[in-house]
Amino acid sequence: MGQKALVTMSKLRFGKAGNKSMGEPVSASQAADAARSALPLRHVAIIMDGNRRWAENRRLPKLKGHQEGVKSLKRLVRHVGALGLGYLTVYAFSSENWQRSSEEVSYLFELFGRVLAEEFAELSDNNVRLSFLGQIKGVPPSLRASMEKSMAASAGNTGLNLQVAINYGSRLEITDAVRRLAEAVKAGELQPEEITEEKISEALYTGGMPDPELLIRTGGEMRLSNYLLWQSAYTEILVTPTLWPEFTPEAFDQAIEEFSRRNRRWGGD
Repeated sequence: MGQKALVTMSKLRFGKAGNKSMGEPVSASQAADAARSALPLRHVAIIMDGNRRWAENRRLPKLKGHQEGVKSLKRLVRHVGALGLGYLTVYAFSSENWQRSSEEVSYLFELFGRVLAEEFAELSDNNVRLSFLGQIKGVPPSLRASMEKSMAASAGNTGLNLQVAINYGSRLEITDAVRRLAEAVKAGELQPEEITEEKISEALYTGGMPDPELLIRTGGEMRLSNYLLWQSAYTEILVTPTLWPEFTPEAFDQAIEEFSRRNRRWGGD
């Protein structure tokens, strides 16, 4: 990029990216388009790790860490929406998280439901399109109904696409995709030789979305934890020791700046 990867919203409105003088008003959609064109990527995925360690470090109940994690996500969604990011995918609850205590699992689903009820209006007002990735049928019925309702209500929004991975595991996702393709072959709707990488991508929960260019993992652990394995084949990975409740919009900006400095060779020279 010829200019710094991240520019302030004032520069987006009135500087080079916006191509507007101080005397010319800029609509919200024009500002969003300018912001989107200034970013060096379209899709960021995040493994939001460290809620429980954050609470333990402060001698607080682990559940308090999850509450603070929600606040961190809310700040970030506002920030990336203002920047004009196209897609943000966050890992909220993995298919392996069922192994945690029943008390924590119950609390997490209760928290998801409460946050969805309290925050959806603001998300929709900010033109966010909300969707959920994972085996949604496995979550409690009342939460599933709220999730389906919010997805339908925000389907026409054209701003940030926010994907929340809940009851998600990448191996399960790939297995489900392969099963759907096998069923199509069995029904005579698809020939085996017609199965391509593109067909598999379309059959995933993320079908129709671009692969993430950047995956951020907070909390310092050096693993993908069964998250977006297919989609992350050429994703840049950034691991930060910062625990999720302490991950700020400024930390996100620094991650984007780091991404913009990397040389993505796609297997070439």
